Amino acid sequence: MKARNRQILQIALPSIISNITVPLLGLIDVAIVGHLGAPAYIGAIAVGGMLFNIIYWLFAFLRMGTSGMTSQALGRRDLPEVVRLLLRSMGIGLAAALCLIALQIPVRQLAFLLIQPTDEVRQLASLYFHICIWGAPAMLGLYGLTGWYIGMQNSRVPMYIAITQNLVNIAASLCLVFLCGMKVDGVALGTLIAQYAGLAMGLILWWAQYGKLQKYIRFRGLLQREAMGRFFRVNRDIFLRTLCLVAVTLFFTSAGAAQGDIILAVNTLLMQLFTLFSYVMDGFAFAGEALSGRYIGARNREAFTDTLRHLFRWGLLMTVLFTLAYLCGGNAFLGLLTDNAEVIDAAGAYFYWAVAIPAAGIAAFIWDGVFIGATATRGMLVSMAVAAACFFLLYYSLRPVLANHALWLAFLAYLFVRGAAQSLLAGGVIRKAFRPTPSPTTP
Repeated sequence: MKARNRQILQIALPSIISNITVPLLGLIDVAIVGHLGAPAYIGAIAVGGMLFNIIYWLFAFLRMGTSGMTSQALGRRDLPEVVRLLLRSMGIGLAAALCLIALQIPVRQLAFLLIQPTDEVRQLASLYFHICIWGAPAMLGLYGLTGWYIGMQNSRVPMYIAITQNLVNIAASLCLVFLCGMKVDGVALGTLIAQYAGLAMGLILWWAQYGKLQKYIRFRGLLQREAMGRFFRVNRDIFLRTLCLVAVTLFFTSAGAAQGDIILAVNTLLMQLFTLFSYVMDGFAFAGEALSGRYIGARNREAFTDTLRHLFRWGLLMTVLFTLAYLCGGNAFLGLLTDNAEVIDAAGAYFYWAVAIPAAGIAAFIWDGVFIGATATRGMLVSMAVAAACFFLLYYSLRPVLANHALWLAFLAYLFVRGAAQSLLAGGVIRKAFRPTPSPTTP
């Protein structure tokens, strides 16, 4: 038991630290421009940051698909395929990044049609966008590299990358803004420098820790039809799943905004409780990706089952701890985020929905990791699509009666249905993952 828990925590804890550092990049940028005087600077960073969050979110399949397939190849001890997966993922990420750079003007125009900022914010956000878009090769390359590291059971390197990005971003942005006299362009350039610094750190550590694998770097067979077909099938399902997830997330914000500034502020604050929980549970999901994929590749069902049992135990423990923490200190946490008494008072009516988030979402987080490790991405897509449909159906059915309560009830149902659907599909996924491979027949 201790050995299994140690395996899980060795992957989960660095991943949690990496997750927590992710929002710091945006917070640092906002904090810097917040001291430049004009509110439009903050708006430009907020709009530009949101655009890139959505764009890169849609390419999350590069990380998740690479993680599951790499962990399985590692379990089989197929080191040539381990290296090919890294090259495929980073190559596809680079190709996608070049497309984004080439299409940056229509991408920006489409985004502004949806967001519609003021003219001043639009001008500044455009400047930010056209600088940061050149970081796409670094960011999408890091997605593939990070997924590969997790598949190799190594979440420490992604943690080092995240820390490097934040430190470089702070230093570069402060120097460019306050020493060189730049404004939004300085913040954007600092972010760009930090992104390439993170990629450089990831590649340097690859050479230091996995340099011996360079002997397996072969471009022949890299684009082999069957392997590429599987790669794109896995990533296609994850991409479509991500579209559903983005649709629910953006609609949640939009539906809150339609109810007025106070409700929008309340929902935004309470969603921070979900974000905190997700940062921690994503760490255990990453452990599930790495370990379940490894044991599936090694055909070790006993170790897989034991890992699954321990993952759910950790999930249950985290659920209890977060629920108690939110019950006892949630209001104090909201007080740290805002001193607006009207918003805090209004949040009280919806606070119990946020307290229920850990219990509603626990299964979805654990199964996501296991399904990615098993490359059972079709099951992930089906469960997400069903959950998203339930979200919209519940909201529109109950909105006339429950108003904002309907939005929160629909969101909790969405989390619960995701986990419940995956629980129903899990038996078939596991049987398929450990199905005996047919031995080649002798002619």
